[in-house]
Amino acid sequence: MLQQVMTAPGAIEFHEVPRPQLEPNQLMIKVMRIGICGSDIHVYHGKHAFTTYPVTQGHEISGIVEALGEGVQDFSVGQKVTIEPQVFCGKCHPCRHGKYNLCENLKVMGFQTTGAASHYFAVDASKVTPLSEDMSFDEGAMLEPLAVGIHAARRAGDLSGKKIAVLGAGPIGILAAQSVKALGAESVLITDISDYRLEKARECGIDYAYNTSKADFGDIILEVFGPDKADVIYDCAGNDITMGQAIRCARKGSLIVLVAVYTGMATIDLAVLNDHELTLDTTMMYRHEDFLTAIRLVKEGKIQLKPLMSKTFHFRDFKKAYEYIEAHQETTMKVLIDVQDTK
Repeated sequence: MLQQVMTAPGAIEFHEVPRPQLEPNQLMIKVMRIGICGSDIHVYHGKHAFTTYPVTQGHEISGIVEALGEGVQDFSVGQKVTIEPQVFCGKCHPCRHGKYNLCENLKVMGFQTTGAASHYFAVDASKVTPLSEDMSFDEGAMLEPLAVGIHAARRAGDLSGKKIAVLGAGPIGILAAQSVKALGAESVLITDISDYRLEKARECGIDYAYNTSKADFGDIILEVFGPDKADVIYDCAGNDITMGQAIRCARKGSLIVLVAVYTGMATIDLAVLNDHELTLDTTMMYRHEDFLTAIRLVKEGKIQLKPLMSKTFHFRDFKKAYEYIEAHQETTMKVLIDVQDTK
């Protein structure tokens, strides 16, 4: 079978390798689609602090069950599935208390362990989630980033009737904004400095979309929500500017959730955070229930994924996919790889 290997930053090779041996309690997955995310791009540029080379990528995937290992139940050959790519120890304090997404020894497929960028991928059945048969492979490959948005949304607890602001209209920001709305928020505001991304947010049903390069966030939040401002602000951009906006403009005593990954040390106004008794929370990946909710919300039509699909590339054109992203940064949302198409 064909397998992708990133041998060094920016260097991608394809190797013919034997199909993996199927161990007990594993499934053999015929990989159909792979999504490229921001973390993958960091690896491509050699800027991911926790990834070494060579590495086979692929953690946002959809596929078909090709074969069942000994002892596997509740799956059938031909079934559409996705993979939850976390590899956790099951022994540390977070794992023992159900928070395996915070495992002290956490690894992620495609970064610290082998990813699914190959024609076939053997994986523990416990890490496989069935998809509804009417879900496309493209949609299935986007469930992993959607689960990030679902998990982030839930950090605020019950969202029923709440007014939410989301800073950053990249793929995760738009998915998080859709998630809070689907989980009961009364109204959702999203901001960015890209009109293209804001238009994509509108296509996905977000109530208000504003460009903060053209208006002050403080004025925007008052115009949209009035003097009570937002109940929760999610930072999905992850820089000092957006976090500064959130702290400066949050209602006293309210909640800020950091969703994006900071790439360096933050410089933020902790004096205002303290004086306004703001709660600064964070979110890390997802758990199984977030995947189940993601699948349900897509099936119910409450989450729109197609507007975020920018372009699909052949498997052997993996490097061209990265080059496309680099050349079209402002207008690219989600790029997908068709793994079985090797033209």
